[in-house]
Amino acid sequence: MQQPIVSYHKDDEDHWVANLSCGHSQHVRHRPPWEIRNWVTSQQGRDAMLGYNLDCKLCERDLEVE
Repeated sequence: MQQPIVSYHKDDEDHWVANLSCGHSQHVRHRPPWEIRNWVTSQQGRDAMLGYNLDCKLCERDLEVE
């Protein structure tokens, strides 16, 4: 289920995590060649992606927010 990014935070390992409008969160790592997300590496890039829809697998499984 598509959910827009509303904000970000960093996890305990200093990786960026997108907070979604549904209340779930999703890592948005930039680790080439597996994950190419150059926008994660700068504040300007992250700000530009606010509102962008990510596929929330937790919503698809109908899991509640913890």
